Amino acid sequence: MNISHNPAIELDEEDAYDKFEPTDRSKVEEYKKQEQKSHPHRLEEFIITEPKTLQDEETKIRINRPIGVYTPPENFAMVCGSIYRSSFPRVENFEFLQTLNLKSVLCLIPEEYPPENLEFNKVNGIRFFQVGLSGNKEPFVKIKPELVTEALKIITNPANQPILIHCNRGKHRTGCIVGCVRKLQKWSLSMIFDEYRKFAYPKERPLDQQFIEMYDDTEIELYASERHWLPLHW
Repeated sequence: MNISHNPAIELDEEDAYDKFEPTDRSKVEEYKKQEQKSHPHRLEEFIITEPKTLQDEETKIRINRPIGVYTPPENFAMVCGSIYRSSFPRVENFEFLQTLNLKSVLCLIPEEYPPENLEFNKVNGIRFFQVGLSGNKEPFVKIKPELVTEALKIITNPANQPILIHCNRGKHRTGCIVGCVRKLQKWSLSMIFDEYRKFAYPKERPLDQQFIEMYDDTEIELYASERHWLPLHW
């Protein structure tokens, strides 16, 4: 039984925290109206000088960066290479996501994906994956390791990159997946847990950290190595 769809059952604090709440439809409609008036993002040449005290041509790096103001999803960050993480993308984040040239989105929550997100993916040629995970909570709810392995097969496949990984808040389920990515990168547990706590604050879950530590990455490491997907490059 899915308690998220049964109004007779009251969610506890942790379940309520993890539960996805759809964007207000009026906000979605307003976004659609604005989208019809807007133009695709433009790029400008930007010069990075390193070190900053030098101005000769050899120290200048020229990049193209988007012009305008963009709103990334909460807890957005680059994990490594073309792998990104965030909270659930909302309509106000779509313009920012376009600048990433995503090939794939991996959703880690089991709820039905919103139609506006599906439409955004379709219009932008973004492949959608969903591996619904239950958050780690006492006493009996735990993430299934086999689902994490399936998620890692999607993430480490270069054909799916650039890829965005997200759950609801980008803290716990996403934190567990990223922690297991770090294990594939041979990070120490102390470094993995430091990163997990940074994004999970102020609701760090000891069970998440225990899961990361106990997760057996033998299968995914062999699977990805045989396909020459490892190591994951920065």
